[in-house]
Amino acid sequence: MIKPDAVENGHIGGILDKITSAGFKIVAMKYTQLSRRDAQAFYAIHKERPFFGELVEFMTRGPIVSAILEKDNAVEDFRALIGATNPADAAEGTIRKLFATSIAENAVHGSDSDENAAIESAFHFAGREIF
Repeated sequence: MIKPDAVENGHIGGILDKITSAGFKIVAMKYTQLSRRDAQAFYAIHKERPFFGELVEFMTRGPIVSAILEKDNAVEDFRALIGATNPADAAEGTIRKLFATSIAENAVHGSDSDENAAIESAFHFAGREIF
């Protein structure tokens, strides 16, 4: 997912270029905006955390780009491509180093496991939207 901060700052093209240049195939993609209910459901794992309300507000403040990517070892390779959650700690050349502004506004979301990737893909896309 390309988050609202990166969309607002005009980084959709740059981020997609980094993704496709790293060998990922985009098999589904949409430009949309999460409702409050959607954001609460998507980030339900964090509902007891003190930052949950701020996270929901951030993720609903503007449009996002959601996508499903394919590649061998996709989850691990994408996590390496996006870099550390805090852009100050992210490796040079990673998406967050290049496009994120803070730990809270960190440009992109990437699934942390194959299981979560399947759950998150189904959250954003109907089967007929995946190619």
